[in-house]
Amino acid sequence: MHEMTLEQVAKAVGGEVYGDPGTKVTSVSTDSRQVSQSALFCAIVGEKTDGHEHISQAMVSGAVASLVTKQSQEPCVVVPMGTEELDGVIIALGRLAAFERTLLNAQVIGVTGSSGKTTTKDMIGQVLSTAGKVHAPAGSPNNELGLPLTILTAPIDSDFIVAEMGMRGIGHIEYLCDIAKPTIGVVTNVGHAHVGEVGSVQEIAQAKSELPRSLPKEGLAVLNADDPNVIAMAANVSSRVLTYGLSAKSDVQGQNISTNERGEVSFTLCYRDEKIAVQLPLLGEHNVSNALSASAVAIDAGLSLHQIADALENLIQKSKWRMQVERLDLGVTLINDAYNANPESMAAALKTLAGLAPNGRTWAVLGEMAELGPDALEEHDRVGRLIVRLNISQLVTVGQGARTMFLAANQEGSWDGESVWFPDFSQACDYIIDRVEIGDTILFKASRSAGFELLAQAVQEQLIANWTQKGSHK
Repeated sequence: MHEMTLEQVAKAVGGEVYGDPGTKVTSVSTDSRQVSQSALFCAIVGEKTDGHEHISQAMVSGAVASLVTKQSQEPCVVVPMGTEELDGVIIALGRLAAFERTLLNAQVIGVTGSSGKTTTKDMIGQVLSTAGKVHAPAGSPNNELGLPLTILTAPIDSDFIVAEMGMRGIGHIEYLCDIAKPTIGVVTNVGHAHVGEVGSVQEIAQAKSELPRSLPKEGLAVLNADDPNVIAMAANVSSRVLTYGLSAKSDVQGQNISTNERGEVSFTLCYRDEKIAVQLPLLGEHNVSNALSASAVAIDAGLSLHQIADALENLIQKSKWRMQVERLDLGVTLINDAYNANPESMAAALKTLAGLAPNGRTWAVLGEMAELGPDALEEHDRVGRLIVRLNISQLVTVGQGARTMFLAANQEGSWDGESVWFPDFSQACDYIIDRVEIGDTILFKASRSAGFELLAQAVQEQLIANWTQKGSHK
């Protein structure tokens, strides 16, 4: 962020300075343990901790002032308490980020969608790095706190900022757009994620459409032509539109998709009269769509198809727990896709697993898909039956919310111990460790709230420990 005085900060956020108004800050931090010199520490009141209790530690670590809702003895900017939904410091951070945005010359690319937005954000960031300096932070900083931090942590000489935008309801993405002022908006898809909070897929589409509708006339909406709920947004935007997808009507099109025995996908990237072959170093056909959206953004930035293909073929996985592959020396492959799950992303992951050609069996270790509301029972049932139809070798479901998958799989097919349910990680881990064999591939997937990365880690650590102790796999 640009250097600011506390007086400038207070003016931007609607706060009051206590201390020297000329004190200069050059960064912000919400973690008192990770504060750089001349930082403004943001004392957020959360569910588990009150940032005001850590102001002294932040000052010792290098902060020169704090952003607070309760006056401190240390230099600070005091802001109103906020609302029931948002802490006052988070609201103030949004206002500070909106002010910082006016000082930046970068293009902001907003990315939203029910699934795939983090992978798409990472792809766009890496492909655009060929065209200029890019800020696209790893992970999913996509809410009312993460989005402002994305803007405030961007180097001031950034050419592009890629900002992921999530939502829990109507108006949330509009709020984020008011802060980030995106000039390009990418919508990946509209699915069932958050349907329990929003009410229906149609309302999710309305919420997602807030991104393309916020774009300026000279901006660009990048829309998935394969998703009818997304392509319909084109009718209500004032900006230019560039479509992508497998559809022949797409501006940026993917053709000739094929998958190798490791699950990595190749396709032909087509734009106007040009075509070029691309080999993605990522698992799953669903990543073709993500790559096409990144290509559309890159084309608008002036990159050639050759430059785009080269960047796509050299992608690295920046954000963890998203189809993250660990090929263990003992001959077992783990696919950690535990960051989140909804019906669409679950189906994509399972189809990828089924399409692999391992020497052993395929395992689906699954947990609950949260926030589906009244659709939860039907959608979990659907996943359980899909597993049988995909001929996946072993299903392990964990937690009460995932039990419907187990029951549906048993009703759909004739299983002989290949479909099991456990109430907790410990029993599931023991079962997997006791039965996994050389050549097996194990997928872990559930909603974020299930914490399935812990189960994946426990299985990996126990497999390695057993291998080390025995000198060979049983």
